[in-house]
Amino acid sequence: MSNQAAGGSHRAAPVHTDPEEVSVLTALSALADPVRIQLIRELAGSADWTRSCGSFDVPVGKAALSHHFSVLRGAGLVEQRDQGPKRVNRLRREEFDARFPGLLHLLLRDDGAD
Repeated sequence: MSNQAAGGSHRAAPVHTDPEEVSVLTALSALADPVRIQLIRELAGSADWTRSCGSFDVPVGKAALSHHFSVLRGAGLVEQRDQGPKRVNRLRREEFDARFPGLLHLLLRDDGAD
């Protein structure tokens, strides 16, 4: 399912992991990083496919941000697609909640416990 564009200048489409294939350790590990938690929280407050990777205000460079998104995709938390020159994101809340009921709710609740 490689998506090498005909023009050759486009990057390959991101690979997504089905949340059903994710272990609890992988999920918890992905959610253990403060930058990834911030990305998830911002995505949770945004409509699907409205946030490009560069629209997040996180204290990391482009390469590190790309790595964080890769980890989130690998844990089944985020889906990405290319939209013109930008890569846009959506939180896979329903799919992830079906696999790990209540986990995202705990992460997203605003109880001041970070």
